[in-house]
Amino acid sequence: MIALDIYSDPICPWCYIGKVYLERALEGLNENPFNIEWHPFQLNPEMPPTGMNRKKYLEKKFGGSHGVVEAYGPILERIKSDNIDAKLDKIKVTPNTMNAHRIIHWSKIEGCQNQIVSELFKAYFVNGLDLGDINVLAKLASKYFMDEKSILRLLTSDNDLTNITEKDHNARQIGIKAVPMFIVANQYAVSGAQSTGFWQNVVKDIQTSIS
Repeated sequence: MIALDIYSDPICPWCYIGKVYLERALEGLNENPFNIEWHPFQLNPEMPPTGMNRKKYLEKKFGGSHGVVEAYGPILERIKSDNIDAKLDKIKVTPNTMNAHRIIHWSKIEGCQNQIVSELFKAYFVNGLDLGDINVLAKLASKYFMDEKSILRLLTSDNDLTNITEKDHNARQIGIKAVPMFIVANQYAVSGAQSTGFWQNVVKDIQTSIS
């Protein structure tokens, strides 16, 4: 299998869109050619632990309501034109995603990382849940590994806080400045939410090279 390392944040709309495109390209294949691993990249590493009101956060980040419209226009167009399930109006809080990244890290150990990443995207972009709320995270993760109480104990500890911070720092050190970032076979960097057709061509090239 070919390594596909994905740097992402579960509140990044382009990361969500990019994952949808990749999954559509992989649908119907007899075998997934990729060994996918998700890596942390916090869009807002300085975000307060309790997060921020989404409207205030977006206006601050993009310089007012006009800037928000400009920034989110292309996102809304993609969601509509490509029939991607998202209800952005449900999102009320932009959270600190450190704990969400810890859940993603632990899910790799448990062998259900891709499922957990999908659940996080759905929770945020479809259901508008606060991914900074440890109760939300524990309930979500308990569908796949451990029980809620055990996950809550981990989330209220310092377990892997330093580890995730270092991984995020290392991503920036190797030159990653925005996500999603896809690293194919430890060699080729693919930035942004690439189309389903793009990934279908990548898969064809892989199949040709190994045939």
